[in-house]
Amino acid sequence: MTEKDLLYTLALQKASKIGDITAKKLIQHCGSPEEIFKEKAAVLQSINGIGSYLTKSIKGASILIDAEKELNYLEKNNIKHWYFQEEAYPNRLKNCIDGPILLFHSGTINLKQQKIISIVGTRNITNYGKILCEQIIEELSILNPIIVSGFAYGTDITAHKSAIKNNIQTIGCLAHGLNQIYPKVHKKYIHEVEKNGGFVTEFWSTSNPDRENFIKRNRVIAGLSEATLVIESAEKGGSLITADIANSYNREVFATPGRPEDKLSIGTNNLIKLQRAQLITSAADIIYMLNWETKHSAVKPIQPQLFIELNETEETIVSFLKGKDKVDLDTIAISCQLPIYSISSTLLNLELKGIIRPHPGKQFEYIG
Repeated sequence: MTEKDLLYTLALQKASKIGDITAKKLIQHCGSPEEIFKEKAAVLQSINGIGSYLTKSIKGASILIDAEKELNYLEKNNIKHWYFQEEAYPNRLKNCIDGPILLFHSGTINLKQQKIISIVGTRNITNYGKILCEQIIEELSILNPIIVSGFAYGTDITAHKSAIKNNIQTIGCLAHGLNQIYPKVHKKYIHEVEKNGGFVTEFWSTSNPDRENFIKRNRVIAGLSEATLVIESAEKGGSLITADIANSYNREVFATPGRPEDKLSIGTNNLIKLQRAQLITSAADIIYMLNWETKHSAVKPIQPQLFIELNETEETIVSFLKGKDKVDLDTIAISCQLPIYSISSTLLNLELKGIIRPHPGKQFEYIG
């Protein structure tokens, strides 16, 4: 994209009441953002869904002046961008009808890794939710996924910090320009995020973290990812909006259950009850649901070893599987007298150690 192309794209993005769906319609009709501004008002008004009101916002005298100021800011601060018609634009977001026409980004984001999951939830995360979030990300780290979240308090920052700890890429989706960070207390994490990941936003440097921006930001969180996981949520909250958007994009939505009396689990429990999300208790569930089999991942296969240390739970499962054909997950849990939520991750570890092999239908086979 040339500087001139970027200028007119910024101007289109700035036009009031011109959302991303309408902007894409205009670009398709006129050929490019520049041609939209050169087109006669009468022609623009004749386009279905545009009319005189939206045409006036495009023809506003100050739009190109504001766009030029923002362009200067982007160039001065070496801020990178993705245009929705370019190859570098996030592939999954490109498939979303209301995906931003222009995204700004910083850091070292590498979207070639296609295992991308968004993790969202309450800003008032409980100790239970925090431990669960950290455990899931640690277990997923063997597959080197990208963790996406909103860089807010609670669940968001827990997910980002856990990704950093496990040396996997993380992306923070912001509800304001890249010239600031909200909340300010999270500034201390900027460097670590950008070292292996970064930040994305559709908002200009003149944008503040206003309430409506967070709702718009949520569609980027949902659109970037293959699936969205809600850790904890009250009856109402931004994470539930993100889950709804992910469902509208036909993406997978997962939720961790909580006790019925916990206020911060009402939202997630309702998602599961209303079949708006699949119940998840471990990373193994996510790997199975998304078909993120280790044999398809970038992780090199682990060859069976002569001497492998096993913990007590692993020993119990291995002893049960020896000499048997394929055994389903429920049978393993009942026979070994172990809860399913605790053996899912154990089975994953045994698979990585080259001791068992998974099969469709949540079946497992001992291979020695």
